[in-house]
Amino acid sequence: MRKESILPLSGFSLRQKLTWLAAVLMGLMLVAVNVGVYRGTVDFYFTGVLVVAWINVILAVSLNLINGFTGQFSLGHAGFMAVGAYVSALLTIHLNWPFPVVLLLGALVAALLGFFIGLPTLRLRGDYLAIATLGFGEIVRVVLLNLDITGGPRGLGGIFPKTTFFSAEVLAALTIIVIGNIIRSSHGRAFIAVREDEIAAEAMGIDTTRYKVLAFAIGAAFAGLAGGLFAHHQMFIDPRSFTFQRSIEILVMVVLGGLGSITGSVIAAFVLTILPEALRGMAEYRMIVYALLLIGLMLVRPQGLLGTKELRDMLGIDRVRWLKAEQPAAGALKSHGGDGR
Repeated sequence: MRKESILPLSGFSLRQKLTWLAAVLMGLMLVAVNVGVYRGTVDFYFTGVLVVAWINVILAVSLNLINGFTGQFSLGHAGFMAVGAYVSALLTIHLNWPFPVVLLLGALVAALLGFFIGLPTLRLRGDYLAIATLGFGEIVRVVLLNLDITGGPRGLGGIFPKTTFFSAEVLAALTIIVIGNIIRSSHGRAFIAVREDEIAAEAMGIDTTRYKVLAFAIGAAFAGLAGGLFAHHQMFIDPRSFTFQRSIEILVMVVLGGLGSITGSVIAAFVLTILPEALRGMAEYRMIVYALLLIGLMLVRPQGLLGTKELRDMLGIDRVRWLKAEQPAAGALKSHGGDGR
């Protein structure tokens, strides 16, 4: 009797095999960058750009939880980032608390603010919600502009440079893992149900306001975490770092990567962070080329780079697991004389 074997990539399409190859190459590239940064062979400027890219990954993935998976239109993400940045920076400057503690407290304050802001505003929908969150972001910026403890328009300096490439990378990976697990949980299915049809979700017994506020608070917490990393990387912050334009930049990353795709948000965050730096040599034409590339990409892929797909979907990881589970089951059936019918 001929012995059959099932290879992990047997029966996969050419696109899936190319995706596996691209994923392996990207993984090797990430390992090489980590080794280079650890040994100090990577340029200091490029390392700083990568730190900003990891911070943008946290911002884009957390906003995707609100806008992409829960279907709410928030334009105030820079406000939560500002809260986390100033809270963590002030604790570092005045109390010199440990870096993980100030990051956690900045994230918690941003989450609490997101909870209390979300309770009244998330009863709104569509454009009204966007305007309300936009107003919140501007209120935060104006308050920071007029407080003495924050330095007002002069900004806040003297922040210790505690953010490293590895701390930003680890926290970005933690953000991806946590939000990915939330989406695959029963709470994540409730978020998606709210996005697809809020009335139908309410009819099925889902407390839509509760889940919208929960998504808003979780997204705000990670935005505050990103703000803390940003403050301790730049070593100087002022209200101009957290304007409405900053919220739009984060939103562009989410839309470009694909609403409802964590993998797309990660890719778009890296592309939109590195691309302007790569075009810096073009001087005054840099932003024109950057804008034309964005417009062209959205014309070709209006659903974003990945739409709602994740890397595991494109690699067929679930299919490989099914084949591995099917193989011993088929062997056990044959050993008992079964014919599989």
